[in-house]
Amino acid sequence: MRWFLLSTLLLVMACATPPPPLAAGPFATLDHAEALTDQGRGQRVRWGGSLVATTPGEEETCFEIIGHPLDRQGRPYQTDTTAGRFMACTPGFFDPAVYRFGREVTVVGVVEEPRSGKIGAYAYHYPKLGAETVYLWPERPDRYWDDYYYPDPFWYPYWPHYHRPWW
Repeated sequence: MRWFLLSTLLLVMACATPPPPLAAGPFATLDHAEALTDQGRGQRVRWGGSLVATTPGEEETCFEIIGHPLDRQGRPYQTDTTAGRFMACTPGFFDPAVYRFGREVTVVGVVEEPRSGKIGAYAYHYPKLGAETVYLWPERPDRYWDDYYYPDPFWYPYWPHYHRPWW
């Protein structure tokens, strides 16, 4: 019985580990505001969120990301909670058609000098990461059908007033 419980526990723990490119820690627990200060520079962090823009340059590609909290695997939560936006730049070419608006990414990198930019007409200071790893998460399945059309014992033909308010 003990071996069964131990193997089950190990199996469950294995399911909650980050992908190998994101697992190599340790990481500083810096938030975006602390990364804008001199004390934040040089710290190695793991941040994630959803892509706003991907801008390839001659030598590197820069990503503008809306930061979201990460789960135990390092994947960004789908939430409206955010610490703000940040920039992550990495050598090489990353296709903006693949790394497009709304996709979830997790970035491992070192905090560098912040960048100034604009969001609309608003002046914004972005924390900037020199990215070692930019991990693009697989797209989540569309859950609309499962959430809206749930199995119900009193479905339409058998109980007309339950789901059809116009009866």
